[in-house]
Amino acid sequence: MPRIVSIKTTDDFNLVVQFIDGTQGSIPLRDRLFGPVFEPLRDPELFRQAYLDEFGAIAWPNGADLAPDAIYERLCESANASASS
Repeated sequence: MPRIVSIKTTDDFNLVVQFIDGTQGSIPLRDRLFGPVFEPLRDPELFRQAYLDEFGAIAWPNGADLAPDAIYERLCESANASASS
């Protein structure tokens, strides 16, 4: 599994992610920020504090995290759907 080399948050609750193999894209999270761990990320100040943890996951200070393999798969699916259109 390629590792994430950079992340950037946007004001509209997207994550712009780049993997070491060059795969990159934007992941919209606005509609996925629910539940006890992710709902606090609706606070723009907390959302902007995203970082890469020691395992290569995207994490936030409140304990929320996103697995890099799921993000990679989503970006690849999105790229394949765009290519076949």
